[in-house]
Amino acid sequence: MSIWQRLLGRDSADGLTPQRLDYLNEGLALERQGDYDAALTSYRLAYRDNPADPRILLNMAIVFTKTNQPDEAVKHYRRALEMDDSLSGAHYGLAFLLLKRGDPEDARHHLREFLARPPRGTDAERWIRHAESALRELDGTTSAETT
Repeated sequence: MSIWQRLLGRDSADGLTPQRLDYLNEGLALERQGDYDAALTSYRLAYRDNPADPRILLNMAIVFTKTNQPDEAVKHYRRALEMDDSLSGAHYGLAFLLLKRGDPEDARHHLREFLARPPRGTDAERWIRHAESALRELDGTTSAETT
């Protein structure tokens, strides 16, 4: 349809189909650009459209972590895990936030859950080593405290 037809109102319904925006991918792109406020807005819109997708909550938790909002991050990680306990990334992120909060027992649980079903991919080995190291340190601290 030409611009003149649209301006004059001719055939305005022909050929136009509303398209849903992919808010999740938009949020990921905005996050990569460092626009965390806009990324959160996109993630919220994605969640509104698909409240059964725990990956959206996971991405929101990551942005809350990046923007130094640990309470919100913990809340969103926990909500994501309530929906899907197999989200290894949520276990990983939550474990390290809990360590910062001084909750080693809950952190240990989430590190073990992460390591029970570790992710695959190019960066996965680095995260796995980091989680294993943190768990060894926690276990060493616990055994040193009990002796």
